[in-house]
Amino acid sequence: MLERQTVERSRFNQDAVLPYELRIDDFALAMQDVYDFLYDVNSHLVGKSLQRLDDTLRKAIMSGLLSDMLTASLAKHSRSLTENRYHNGHPDLLVRGVYPSDAIRSGEEGVEVKTTMKGGGAVDTHGARPQWMCVFVYEVDRTTEPAVLREPLIFREVYLARVEIEDFRRNARGELGTRTATLDRHGIAKLRQGWIYLLRPPTLTAQGSPVEPA
Repeated sequence: MLERQTVERSRFNQDAVLPYELRIDDFALAMQDVYDFLYDVNSHLVGKSLQRLDDTLRKAIMSGLLSDMLTASLAKHSRSLTENRYHNGHPDLLVRGVYPSDAIRSGEEGVEVKTTMKGGGAVDTHGARPQWMCVFVYEVDRTTEPAVLREPLIFREVYLARVEIEDFRRNARGELGTRTATLDRHGIAKLRQGWIYLLRPPTLTAQGSPVEPA
C-alpha cells in the first residue's frame, strides 16, 4: 500500500534569511503540494496495476515536472511572487508588478527554481547570471523490490541564496551540446550557507564548518 509523504517541519532552518517576503511555510506547503499530488496520482496508477509516475518518467522529465510544480505552488503561497509568464523566461518567479504583465525574458527581481538528485545542490544552468537561486534536492526509490514496496519521492535538501556571475564556472560544450554553467566551489558554499531544509547528513558552510539540520 502506498504511503503519503509528509514534510518534516522540524528540519527547516528557522534562522534562514529569505528574500521577497518568503516564509518557511511557503516552502513547506509547496513541498507538501508535490507530495499530495504524487500520492493521488500514484494511488490511482497502482490501483490499476500500473507503474508509479516516479518509475515511468526519465530523470530529466521528472526534474522538469517538479520544478514547474514547485514554482506554481510557491507562487500560490507566496505573498509577493508570481510565475514568470514569459515562456522559458528567467527567473521562474517574479516579484509581482515589477515587470509588465509579469513577464520578462531575463530579469533579476525574483527567484529561479531548480531541482536535482545531486546532493549538495550542484545543478547545471543555461548561463551564469546574478540571481536568487533556489535548489530542491530530491530522491526517488527505483531499486526496492518488489516495486510496490518502494518509498515515495522525498525532498532531502532545499537551498536558497543570492549568487553572482563570478560564482559560476562555464562547462565545456560538445559538438552537439548546449553551453551550461554550474556554481563553482565558492558558489556552492554560498548556496549551502543558505540552507532552508535538510534531511541529509551535514554539509559544509563556506568556512568549512558543518551545517546541522534543525
